[in-house]
Amino acid sequence: MATFFTADTHFGDAALVERRRRVFSSLEAHDEALIACWNARVGPEDEVWHLGDFAAHTSREHCAAVFSRLNGIKRLVRGNHDTNRVLALPWAEPPMESARIGLTDEAGRVWRLFLSHYAHRAWPGLWRETRHLYGHTHGCLPDTSRSCDVGADAWEYRPITLAEAVARQDGAVQVPEELSSRGLR
Repeated sequence: MATFFTADTHFGDAALVERRRRVFSSLEAHDEALIACWNARVGPEDEVWHLGDFAAHTSREHCAAVFSRLNGIKRLVRGNHDTNRVLALPWAEPPMESARIGLTDEAGRVWRLFLSHYAHRAWPGLWRETRHLYGHTHGCLPDTSRSCDVGADAWEYRPITLAEAVARQDGAVQVPEELSSRGLR
């Protein structure tokens, strides 16, 4: 079983698709492409942490239809567009405002993660090497050595692995202010 992260899929969100028009010709094309990207990476037994804004401005029926087509065991960290039509979906556990989790990579290293829809400048565990994954910014904020946007816009509309997030963070030029002021990375 693998673990993946994503955010800001905005299924059914016609206004957002207008901003993504250079990539998607219609709302239907947008939703179908994101479903295909998700299912190409995620297997039925894999876990997906969705860090908010699963869907917006669409019906409960559309949310449920999309959700049922997506592979994996799905967990939600609530975003600003995740109203009752999204919260009522059959998530693996009740949606939460943020999460602190630990994951073991293929080499056996344990990674501590703070998951939130929103980007934080400081977060629980920053000083204990906890990495921060977030959404909401649609790829507009630069990554830091300890945080990055896992949203669809930042990753070619596909869920990502922990290794991909860590590699992007390790290659980041910026360092969280609390660390850089003390000469740390």
